[in-house]
Amino acid sequence: MELAVTAQPFAHQRAAQSQRPRSRGRRLPMVFKLAYRNLFHDRLSFIVTIVGILFSVVLVAIQSGIYLGSANKIATIIDAAPADLWVVPLGTKSYDDPSFLSGRERYTALSAPGVEASEDMVVSFARWRKPLGGETTVLLIGTAGDSPKALPANIIEGSRGALEAPNTVAIDRSYFNDLGVSKLGENAELNGTAVKLVAITKRVRSFTTLPFVFTSIDEARRLSGANQEQASYQRVKLLPGANIETVRNEIQARLPDTEVLTQAEFRTRSQDYWLKQTGAGAALDAGKLLGLIVGIVIVAQTLYSSTKDHINEFATLRALGAGAGYIVKVILIQAVLSGLIGYVLGMSLALLAIHLAQDTKLTIIMTVPLAAQLFAITIGMCVFAAISAIIKVVRIDPAVVFSR
Repeated sequence: MELAVTAQPFAHQRAAQSQRPRSRGRRLPMVFKLAYRNLFHDRLSFIVTIVGILFSVVLVAIQSGIYLGSANKIATIIDAAPADLWVVPLGTKSYDDPSFLSGRERYTALSAPGVEASEDMVVSFARWRKPLGGETTVLLIGTAGDSPKALPANIIEGSRGALEAPNTVAIDRSYFNDLGVSKLGENAELNGTAVKLVAITKRVRSFTTLPFVFTSIDEARRLSGANQEQASYQRVKLLPGANIETVRNEIQARLPDTEVLTQAEFRTRSQDYWLKQTGAGAALDAGKLLGLIVGIVIVAQTLYSSTKDHINEFATLRALGAGAGYIVKVILIQAVLSGLIGYVLGMSLALLAIHLAQDTKLTIIMTVPLAAQLFAITIGMCVFAAISAIIKVVRIDPAVVFSR
């Protein structure tokens, strides 16, 4: 099948244009018309192209969303219980790499000029025994009930106040199967002690496979075997107007066997450990790269084949006076149209997958800036893929039309 707009109509159009003032705007509709008809000329190739772009968009969107969701999950507890400064054991790699401070840090921090409050937080690994048998490891977290940032957040059943009773815990609904419970009031064992589920959270999940189990600060100390002065971290709040670096240096000088980090530093350190040092982030980046490669190859192959199939028609246009730039525009518009259609369909599918994953352990996040970046990447990918077809076009010799 020949190119939808043949040489004769093109010649008539050129003659008509010569009889009226030339204007760049009047030539654009024909460029778009050529690109549109070329794109839809071979329906099968068009479908293959769109499927390739769709696959690329979905893969890159999901992988990027998982990366962003993972970064947020790593910092879930740090974000839910923010502090101006964190006093952590020396060498702490991330929030969920806990060990105990010596026990004098709270009072030392409180005595530093510029400090308003310092709160204990206990984080410890623990053994959870399911009601029907079997054990699993959990991350036990304890905070003071009178703290304005008492954990857990986002409680959907029960209450935070119920955790002040002895032998009580809270877990997230998504961990019911892992922990062998299904409703409030059920019992289990934590480090050999019977505990009762009195609060349930929603979407408070860890990055690792270890479920969060929340309790009061006193219960956390008792269950983890710490003494009544020990904590894993100190959350330090400064007085209004206090200089954070001055206070940090003062606390660090008084506690040389600890590290004093800002909120942003502790958050970034935890994220960097899991996403960079463990290779988890590299795996997600590899998935995104794979999606881009697949999209580029499929779009490039389709545009090149389309250009090759219509090489005589393009040569005819050249012979009639159309410059190489004119035909390059046709190919670029084809690429952009393919990208637009593939992006809309791919993003719609990706958003559906993100919605379905909301209440699972897999956290996928899509933001407006990320969607905009993916749009730019998709269009850029399609334009880059058009290079092979463009190279073919600029090498066309108009004389080939007379040899047919």
